Amino acid sequence: MDPLSLLILPRARPSLPLRTAANNAARASPSAARLAPARRWRRQRARLSSPVSAVAAEAPPSPSPSGGGEEDSEGRFDWLDQWYPFAPVCDLDPGAPHGKTVLGLRVVAWYDRAVDEWRVFDDACPHRLAPLSEGRIDDKGRLQCVYHGWCFDGRGSCQFIPQAPALGPPVHKNSKACVASYPSVVQNNILWFYPRADAEHQDVLERKRPPFIPEIDDPSFVTVYGIRDLSYGYDVLVENLMDPAHVPYAHKGLMGKLRKKEDPGRYVRCPDMIVEFDIEGGGPMKMKIEEANVNGFLSPQENGGYFRYEAPCTFYGSPLPKEAKVCAWVGQEKKKKKPQFMLVFMCIPVAPGKSRVIWAFPRNVGIWLDKIIPRWYYHIGQNAILDSDIYLLHIEERNFAAAGVENWQKAVYVPTQSDNMVIAFRNWFRKHCKSQVGWAAPTVDQLPATTTKDKLMERYWSHVTQCRSCSTALKTMKALEVALQVAAVAVVGFLAVAKGTLVTSVVHKTAIVSLAVLCFAASRWLANFIEKNFYFQDYVHAYK
Repeated sequence: MDPLSLLILPRARPSLPLRTAANNAARASPSAARLAPARRWRRQRARLSSPVSAVAAEAPPSPSPSGGGEEDSEGRFDWLDQWYPFAPVCDLDPGAPHGKTVLGLRVVAWYDRAVDEWRVFDDACPHRLAPLSEGRIDDKGRLQCVYHGWCFDGRGSCQFIPQAPALGPPVHKNSKACVASYPSVVQNNILWFYPRADAEHQDVLERKRPPFIPEIDDPSFVTVYGIRDLSYGYDVLVENLMDPAHVPYAHKGLMGKLRKKEDPGRYVRCPDMIVEFDIEGGGPMKMKIEEANVNGFLSPQENGGYFRYEAPCTFYGSPLPKEAKVCAWVGQEKKKKKPQFMLVFMCIPVAPGKSRVIWAFPRNVGIWLDKIIPRWYYHIGQNAILDSDIYLLHIEERNFAAAGVENWQKAVYVPTQSDNMVIAFRNWFRKHCKSQVGWAAPTVDQLPATTTKDKLMERYWSHVTQCRSCSTALKTMKALEVALQVAAVAVVGFLAVAKGTLVTSVVHKTAIVSLAVLCFAASRWLANFIEKNFYFQDYVHAYK
């Protein structure tokens, strides 16, 4: 899968060690330790062997492979001093809390009716650490833990403990009864949060904001959003999105040929010349890398388009040139807008071997299509594209781990310019991050065991339950399936009851039987459609 893909859009071991921040916890810098969730929260959780919230340990800097202090001059990337996307707002129900794992940190988002804002908390009640994401919004608009009924306001302060006597001491005001609240903001219709909960970071928006894409907020554009959990890690997700060369092969049969001009070296001009020709449509690609630094890089395209990586999550751009045409008309110059579409991806580290992608595709053409085509219909094709290389990337990640992720440049062979963005990302990951994600909480330093393809490529838990459009469509289709089955049985029953009275001719009997068969066949077709598009559909490359 690469930026263009979503427009329709050696031996594998059960578990392999990864180099994680938890292994270097003893060497973490004192400044990083201050940036964990609130001090009271840390004191409460110090009693546990595995704290729920903790900062990522930073390994001490070491000389770069090129020798010298190149890395020290540009600095290490601070994973905790970043904004992370939670989910598109259109997929969040204001009437319920929503739990997710981001950067190894379990968090819950809920809508605070008192101020009409989304809040992001630690997903653990301070009472007995039950998940608040399984709770509810009470009649006063507070987040309620459904284990014992404790209620919290938008600041994370406990407002009510049912078990505490009303005339007794105000135990709910104790700092230990509070839950860590993270700075959060809705930008580009996506909820973002900042993974530091200390008081000094509550005004972080004045200093730093999430990456902003103006086209998403442009009223002349429409945007299709989506979200999916993936069974491979953050670094594999990012490099795959940056790799357009794999599209004709990994997604064969799902997209048209993207190459617009022939490679002269492969064009057969003479009958006696034998040259291998690529029927899938692959070919050379020229890519440049500019402005490479600790914050990411820019890749201008030869046709005037561009792609930019803003570390750690945002990768966006357009394969089309952005300049507007200028035409003369009645002695005046009038700017004419060219058709534009953008590809925006938010790549979210979840845990070792797990990641999440949020996509947004703003465009200023075909706007009327959004009025007649539901969002879930777009997601059918986009999920098929994601499915087609999930297994490839899942195994690839384990091969990288076997060779050592820090040895990526030595383990692979990337001689063509089509891999320039991938190489640029791997250089950034090695140079500024030591080839490891700075997890916000202790993580198990092993990749999950490889499971069967139906579990790796399942869509229900990884997408449907997180997408309001797809979950609503699934419920509607299941109800329709049941209705068709009931109709088929009812028609047959009517034929049996009315035989010899209302239904007397052969034509009537044939019509009723045909209707029953049609209803049953439609229910079976719908059941198959539901299974393939909302649960699981295999993709076998050998038969494409």
